[in-house]
Amino acid sequence: MSINQIGLNTKKSNQLAKELNVLLANYQLYYQNLRGFHWNIQGPSFFELHLKFEELYNDAILKVDEIAERVLTLGETPYHTFTTYLEHSSVKESVNVSDGQTSVSTTLANLKTLLEIERKILDLSSEAGDEGTNSQMSDYISQQEKTVWMLTAYLGKK
Repeated sequence: MSINQIGLNTKKSNQLAKELNVLLANYQLYYQNLRGFHWNIQGPSFFELHLKFEELYNDAILKVDEIAERVLTLGETPYHTFTTYLEHSSVKESVNVSDGQTSVSTTLANLKTLLEIERKILDLSSEAGDEGTNSQMSDYISQQEKTVWMLTAYLGKK
């Protein structure tokens, strides 16, 4: 069994890095969607959603950096081109969305995708004994679950 520079099984670390790169690609599309919503939002909820989307994209860009750095820590290279992001992302581009309902619903759908990937990585990192990745995913999941609750409440749904 081969061990990498941080004491983890190399094969399991490579698999984790691959999944983290998928998460990275999805985060980049999520981030870009949030930027578009922030710029283009219109209507009676403009002021609150404009600020909320800014808060969310600022958080997302920090996570993009953290995910890329975790890929590097595991000994792999993070994705770094938009072509690659588009190839590996389940989150799709949102184009010219300006109404509050659609932008919040799309954000919720994107968060659901991120949470699914993060839970998969959490399981893999637990199996690999990778506490660093495990802790990172656990923190992301906790934070995003609260965001999902708040955005769902905003839409008046349960």
